[in-house]
Amino acid sequence: MKAALFDLDGVVFNTEPQYSVFWGAQCREFHPEIPGLENIIKGQTLVQIYDAWFSGPLQDQQAVITARLDEFERHMSYDYVAGFEDYVRGLRRQGVKTAVVTSSNQPKMEAVYAKRPEFKELFDAILTAEDFERSKPDPDCYLKAAQCFGIDANDCVVFEDSFNGLKSGRAAGMYVVGLATTNAVEAIKPLCDKVIENFSQLKIEN
Repeated sequence: MKAALFDLDGVVFNTEPQYSVFWGAQCREFHPEIPGLENIIKGQTLVQIYDAWFSGPLQDQQAVITARLDEFERHMSYDYVAGFEDYVRGLRRQGVKTAVVTSSNQPKMEAVYAKRPEFKELFDAILTAEDFERSKPDPDCYLKAAQCFGIDANDCVVFEDSFNGLKSGRAAGMYVVGLATTNAVEAIKPLCDKVIENFSQLKIEN
């Protein structure tokens, strides 16, 4: 492994339960006819969610939901997934390049930086939605991360939790580690080379 590429929500931060609360409220308001819709949209980008569920008659509500989401993210808790901080610092000591590869936008990242001042020092690169032409499950984002470091795809390891993210890493031709923080182990296993519950299960060789 020459580069470790991490998704953000559900991989670096244990934020997925908070998003389930947010989207649960929006879905009950705008789609009461589909109980549990927040579970169906889990792991999708905002654009994908809007295109599938908030277009047509609900098009005007997108601005309302975006404003609510921005406010929600400003006040979220950004707690690291167990073992993450020690693991990523260990990789950096070994000279492994590290990057965040996320569909989150810059306003969201500003909220992260405000809550976690040390965040930027953990990564050599932070790639966000503004850096990609195509969203996960397209491999575009992970291939750009590899290009950023001048490293071959087969020398990169992707850490993901969502189905779209796992498919993206696999399509990029990279080794994929799936975190069972958002979906069940058995559900993500076919899309991974390795499945972990959290980073405490991974050891750094000194």
